[in-house]
Amino acid sequence: MILYPNAKINLGLNVIRKREDGFHELQTLFYPVKSLFDILDIEKSERFSIEIEGADWPAEKDLCAKAFHLMQERYGIGEVRIRLKKQIPTGAGLGGGSADCAFTIKALNELFELGLAEKEMEEVAGMLGSDCAFFIKNRPQWGEGRGEILSDAQDYLKDYEIVVEMPQGEKVSTAQAYSKIKPRQKSPSVRDILSLRKPEEWKDLLENDFEESVFPEHPKIAQLKEKMYEKGAVYASMSGSGAAVFGIFSKLAEK
Repeated sequence: MILYPNAKINLGLNVIRKREDGFHELQTLFYPVKSLFDILDIEKSERFSIEIEGADWPAEKDLCAKAFHLMQERYGIGEVRIRLKKQIPTGAGLGGGSADCAFTIKALNELFELGLAEKEMEEVAGMLGSDCAFFIKNRPQWGEGRGEILSDAQDYLKDYEIVVEMPQGEKVSTAQAYSKIKPRQKSPSVRDILSLRKPEEWKDLLENDFEESVFPEHPKIAQLKEKMYEKGAVYASMSGSGAAVFGIFSKLAEK
């Protein structure tokens, strides 16, 4: 089976509070970006193996390997060979690893004819990472809790194009970004802004809370966001904890 795990962006990201379990409570809208993807090849095999192109970490520690071992433990599936080509930038806030993880679960469900419902696959994915479960349905969804509490959302960008760019040489540590965040609940909420306002009105309302602490230490990211506006974006933001930046451009605007 060959699959194409795609990236995601966050439309708004409000970190509300730090929880007793060490995680942070947040509200965001996860939005899939199908034009940016990894390539995942999974087939049945006599023994388990995993090969990764474009990664700088041990293959056996990749989320794809962890997803396989968890699925094997829970459902008794046979061995597979996994080959993964990374094309989604890492350290970018685009969810590439989470997408690979979720798509591995979906592939194993089909390959071994397990007949798992989406809800059960989401539960398995949620055990491996906060935003892994989003990629099971892989459509616009509200993310709450630590990102694993999902509910369907309207597609607010049907008439818009998403452009994603990475500032050269920039990577942001998610752990470091969270360590410097100042949690607080905002009004209006992410959900209120997206539900009641058009993308052309988001610029001065919809925020990614990580920008406040990340931009001073990574000015290239802030500069890239401004360049998106200079190019005509109706809205631009850093995705997740960075370092990728996306711009939203109207398909209906005159070129």
